[in-house]
Amino acid sequence: MHTLFLTLLLIDSLALIAVVLLQSSKSSGLSGAISGGAEQLFGKQKARGMDLVLHRLTIVLAVIFFILALLVVKL
Repeated sequence: MHTLFLTLLLIDSLALIAVVLLQSSKSSGLSGAISGGAEQLFGKQKARGMDLVLHRLTIVLAVIFFILALLVVKL
């Protein structure tokens, strides 16, 4: 069982890395990261198309990653 969860964790982590790298950047630099986050939270422009799919997939993969990591540690 431990090996199964460890294998799923490895696959999920690789998928999470790939999805994050596929996303387009909002801005460059630290100030761009701060303003990009504020724009995402408070801006009127909503993500559309592939960016929205990648954003939602990142959230799902991150949740699965944390659950699998906790399961691997517990077993």
